[in-house]
Amino acid sequence: MKFSSDAPESGAPQADASRRRLLQALGAASVAGIPSFSHAQATSAVNTTKLAVTDSEVTVGQLHSATGTMAISETGSIQAEQLAIDQINAMGGVLGRKIKVIKEDGASDWPTFAEKAKKLLISDHCAAVFGCWTSASRKAVLPVFEKENGLLYYPTFYEGLEQSKNVIYTGQEATQQILYSLDWAQKEKKAKSFFLIGSDYIWPRTSMKIARKHIENFQKGKVVGEEYYPLGSTNFGSLMNKIKVQKPDCLFVAVVGGSNVAFYKALKAAGITGDKQLLVTLAVTEDEMTGVGGENFKGFYSSMKYFQSLDNENNKKFVEAFKAKYGPNSVIGDVTQAGYLGPWLWKAAVEKAKSFDVDKVVAASPGIELKTAPEGYVKLDANHHLWSKSRIAQGQADATFKVVSESPDLIKPDPFPKGYQ
Repeated sequence: MKFSSDAPESGAPQADASRRRLLQALGAASVAGIPSFSHAQATSAVNTTKLAVTDSEVTVGQLHSATGTMAISETGSIQAEQLAIDQINAMGGVLGRKIKVIKEDGASDWPTFAEKAKKLLISDHCAAVFGCWTSASRKAVLPVFEKENGLLYYPTFYEGLEQSKNVIYTGQEATQQILYSLDWAQKEKKAKSFFLIGSDYIWPRTSMKIARKHIENFQKGKVVGEEYYPLGSTNFGSLMNKIKVQKPDCLFVAVVGGSNVAFYKALKAAGITGDKQLLVTLAVTEDEMTGVGGENFKGFYSSMKYFQSLDNENNKKFVEAFKAKYGPNSVIGDVTQAGYLGPWLWKAAVEKAKSFDVDKVVAASPGIELKTAPEGYVKLDANHHLWSKSRIAQGQADATFKVVSESPDLIKPDPFPKGYQ
């Protein structure tokens, strides 16, 4: 990686030390084929749509839940996106302009997400927005981005069945996460009966609809139970009895946010533990483990494309940079890593387009590659989703994950799989 001699300077010794640490940790950051610094072009040439772009600065937005039940999951995304932006700025910015960030709090409330999205696009004229976590929040802001022709980088694994010109999806869609994990449970654990459990909103319900179709129509297995609980719910007592009665081979789970803490504590209290019961979740990463606790999740499995324990040079540099900025006890989950990819994908597309204009950035996006992504090489498909590997990892007592399965190749994103709609 090359660093620009024009990287920001500071006269303060403490700031110098921080900058040195940041630069030392930047090894995870370069984008294949994209120069690390671009000389500024005339603003009139790179911004023809009245975005917040000056000769020295480009403004972007961050829109996540910093408060409410989803804060346990979204804080990591906020941190990772800021880390990427800091690294890009240290390299000279994008088209010679430093990135300014306006942060808004969706507060785990979907109407608030829509309101803040309007502000970022209509009042602040942000060139891009990095944000959302739940599908409910993404669905709430989607009409705003499409009407105002904004550009959203969405980091979360999700149910698929969507493709918007105005959204770049950096997490997994259903075929990469749900179908891979169900096939793993059937092949490796001989699971034939499944109990589906989720929080009650669009992503878990649509995910379980896809899961049921796959189990019944393709695996010829059986769904012996399906339960949903309000977002933020902490009462899972009656569910434990239903699980014991049905005795499923596999609990297939999409409980999200703070509810995870109560859910896994309830399982342990009921004697449903990883040494006795196969459980595969779509929504517990290292971020959620900070609340759930390794002692409550030990032996259960999580289906993601990224785990902090991945053993590759890109990830080692990313983890080093993240911990240098946020402390040695900070953790990195799947969505945190996917959030980190957003600013880099946007930078690459802007520099390929030689413009901040949304239409030109969107047109330049298909085929963008990140050879130094922490999860490993990824590329952006014409359908705005990433080609990625899928992985299954087992929770450990120390709240880390041990990867036990990995797809041999990148899986092509297919947001509209035949037979699942």
